[in-house]
Amino acid sequence: AAPAAEEAPEEAPAEDVKITEADVAAKLQAAKKVIIVPGYGMALSQAQGEVAALASALESRGAEVKFAIHPVAGRMPGHMSVLLCEADIDYDQLFMMEDINEEFASCDIAIVIGANDVTNPAANTAEGTPIYGMPVLNVENAPMAVFCNFDTKPGYAGVPNPLYEADNVLMMLGDAKDSVQQLLRYVR
Repeated sequence: AAPAAEEAPEEAPAEDVKITEADVAAKLQAAKKVIIVPGYGMALSQAQGEVAALASALESRGAEVKFAIHPVAGRMPGHMSVLLCEADIDYDQLFMMEDINEEFASCDIAIVIGANDVTNPAANTAEGTPIYGMPVLNVENAPMAVFCNFDTKPGYAGVPNPLYEADNVLMMLGDAKDSVQQLLRYVR
């Protein structure tokens, strides 16, 4: 009789692997389309100059850079647009939420500078919370995202952002200006 065939060992399920700073650096250096999402944290750290320098460095490498503007980001309507224009970002690069939301899925990377509630996909599912039903920027659809936030605490609405735990998201914690300067070093 022929020997019994050995059973192949069962494969363990693939482990989710979080992206690293090296992954982000490589993606930024090769990116063709980048969407930057400014938020209140950019205003607090006064990082708009560094954000402009990052956009310029990405463009010099051939990337198309767009800014996704949520109408209530910051402390007043238009706050992010004013700060970016002060930093000499061309107004043609600023896109309101309804004009850019579909583009997150086709960008190479999204960079979020101090924004929480306006990017929080829990607004679509967390009934009974202050942000439920609020339109948000579709950062969750980006293949890779970087959040430059002071910490991982919930935003003003008090609703945890599930993107902070996503495998395709890198959290760069601390002052947004310092984090953007680090991203700029990756690009140069």
